[in-house]
Amino acid sequence: MARRTATRINVPDARANGDRSRDAEATRENILEIATEEFADKGLSGARIDKIAERTSTSKRMIYYYFGGKEALYRAVLQREYMRIRYAEAAIARDRLAPERAVAEIVRQSFDSHMERPTFIRLVMNENIHRAEHLKHVPGLRRLNKAMISSLDELLSRGMKEGVFRAGIDALDLHTNITALCFYTVSNRYTFREGFARDMWARREVKKRREQVVDVIMRWCAARTVKS
Repeated sequence: MARRTATRINVPDARANGDRSRDAEATRENILEIATEEFADKGLSGARIDKIAERTSTSKRMIYYYFGGKEALYRAVLQREYMRIRYAEAAIARDRLAPERAVAEIVRQSFDSHMERPTFIRLVMNENIHRAEHLKHVPGLRRLNKAMISSLDELLSRGMKEGVFRAGIDALDLHTNITALCFYTVSNRYTFREGFARDMWARREVKKRREQVVDVIMRWCAARTVKS
């Protein structure tokens, strides 16, 4: 009787596939982290793929494999940085806080995010030089911005009904004012220090400036007291 030979079937190792997936994600994040620094320091035109590859744990070929080219990598960096800011804002449990406290926390969080991500500020400044030509290709950004403004509008309406915020505040105006005050502390750090001999990034100055920004926004939002 002829002996049967067992047929070996190669079954993909789920664990091995998972490891490869994690390695690929780690490589992609490593590229994005270094690319963020390079684009923030040198802009789109000044940054070089060769330099990014040299500083990462991968090769130039792999950067093109993951992102397709320098402009696509730049757009991926923009998307990542803007998403980080928006998700950090969304993490505040606004519905569970009183309106005044919620706005104060939003201002503090925005200030801290700007201080912690100076590369984001430089990227925004660079992208304005390009008239937001690349930002318009970032998927999902307008949807996130719309949701953020809608959430602010609901918060303002709640505060107005409770008598703590004045009527007529535009949620986009509120966002603009918060961003402008936080942005300046990072964007003008060096010119301000040179012009006025004061380092806005000194620990004492940061603490003071943070609460000043909160105070400015809260006073702007506050309901007006009618004098008898």
